[in-house]
Amino acid sequence: MKYTTLGKTGLKVSVAGLGTGGFSRLGLKSGKSEDESARLILDAVDMGINFIDTAPAYGTEGVVGKALKSIPRQSVVVATKASVRRNGEWWTPERVVESLDNSLRLLGTDHVDVLNLHGVHAPEYDHALNKLGPALLELKAKGKIKHIGLTEDPITDHSNEALKLAMKDPVWEVFMVGFHMMHQIARKQVFPITREKGIGTLLMFAVRSMFADPPRIAREMRELAAKGLVEKWLGETDDPLGFLIHEGGAANVIEAAYRFARHEPGVDIVLFGTGDAGHLRMNVASLLKPPLPDADRRKLAELFGHLTNGIGLDGHQGTAK
Repeated sequence: MKYTTLGKTGLKVSVAGLGTGGFSRLGLKSGKSEDESARLILDAVDMGINFIDTAPAYGTEGVVGKALKSIPRQSVVVATKASVRRNGEWWTPERVVESLDNSLRLLGTDHVDVLNLHGVHAPEYDHALNKLGPALLELKAKGKIKHIGLTEDPITDHSNEALKLAMKDPVWEVFMVGFHMMHQIARKQVFPITREKGIGTLLMFAVRSMFADPPRIAREMRELAAKGLVEKWLGETDDPLGFLIHEGGAANVIEAAYRFARHEPGVDIVLFGTGDAGHLRMNVASLLKPPLPDADRRKLAELFGHLTNGIGLDGHQGTAK
């Protein structure tokens, strides 16, 4: 495993981070027991992964807690989340404190290393900063959280509007950002600022379902080409990303997607979800490979660097359009 420092937090973290939400929820969605899913976390730790991301909304904090019973707490960096607004209701500072206390109970720990406000939209930012921010700082002073972060919601916010608001406020030490081969807008709008200010970055959506489904890639390219959003030839082939697969390049599109994300300047941790030990090993192997060839990275930037339509930013209930 390779390690880096998460922004200015001082946390030494693996470049591969285990996400416990997404479509698999550590295999819980496909019928795994909590014990089996906890074993998967321990497999990841055995491979050198030391960053685990969870959230109350995922229903996996208890599973993470099971795994934490088997390893020294200081050997892993644990991040969870709290909401700003849910089901039309604004969260109060008291509710955030209550949520964190419940998370700590389920995780079986007295602190989390990062608490992220979950999926913040631009119209919610003022509430996040001015109503909840002081409570987060108080929780940090008490030692219940070590660092404070914020995650965007790329499923609906395709242009980093929430993060652009958050960049100017020093309370945030970590951002979770959506970024992948066909959604590169954070390269210009987010990463230059996070690098300058030392804000740690957690990357989501590097693969999701998009790059694991070649027929879907071709369908999406046909739609984009018909709208004039990508070059015409990309809509005329069944293998629009085939140029990435060659000797000296990537072995397959999923590997290419992970290598693209992992080596983007400004990215600290690439998060991925899994419900299977074999899939876990393949993802880690891809993330530990060298960058894509410069020519391939340039071509991806030329072909897709302008896109802001949210391609591949899938929610758990479908595809963002």
